[in-house]
Amino acid sequence: MAAPLPDRIQTAVITGGARGLGVHIVRALHQAGFRVVITDIDPTPAEALVSELDLAGETAVTATLDVDKPADFQTVLDKVIDRFGSCEVLVNNAARTAAQGVFDIDPADFNAVMATNAGGIFTGCQVFGRHFRERGYGRLINLASLAGQNGGTATGAHYAASKGAILTLTKIFARDLAGDGVTCNAIAPGPLDTPMVREVLGDNLDKALAKIPVGKLGAPDVVAQMVAFLAGPKAGFVTGACWDANGGIYMR
Repeated sequence: MAAPLPDRIQTAVITGGARGLGVHIVRALHQAGFRVVITDIDPTPAEALVSELDLAGETAVTATLDVDKPADFQTVLDKVIDRFGSCEVLVNNAARTAAQGVFDIDPADFNAVMATNAGGIFTGCQVFGRHFRERGYGRLINLASLAGQNGGTATGAHYAASKGAILTLTKIFARDLAGDGVTCNAIAPGPLDTPMVREVLGDNLDKALAKIPVGKLGAPDVVAQMVAFLAGPKAGFVTGACWDANGGIYMR
């Protein structure tokens, strides 16, 4: 039997929260009333975000977390519990890639991207999932990608493969934790209007836009609001799902 919903401010840990889409997710969760723990391999860039959200450092803090180091997840969780008493949400956002043709990818690079993107999410769900199960409540949210659904290789075959793995892991954790008051969902964004996407597309931006039915890049805030909903108590009947935000490129 799941425990009652927390009757106090909830805490959300966001990996890769100091830059890109992570910043939008942090802002959306904080605005929705969550205490946010902004983690990154180098949390220094997040200090400005903390100052923007909460100068007192009571509802927004930073922490160092390298998703390639499994022990970091437990260290961060322990620190969060010690400081705030509990943790209710983990947003697995951190990822990396390098745009290369499939025949140009070195096996070592393939394994490294898989380890960061899929391996990091596996470890995060495993470590935080245990804590959520013990509490009888929790939200795991994994950032996948359109590339993992349709095999797109604009950001690299290793990136697409890792994002496909995330979709499968999301279902596995969702099924295993469903009876414990814990949900696990994924969000699969298409091309968003971020510096990274514009850099990858470069001179091909107009061609890319022509292939998007809505005719524009997606706003990162749309994805951030999806995260905020899935992190909240009203999303308790949603688990094992993949939420699409791709402008109509991939319809199911």
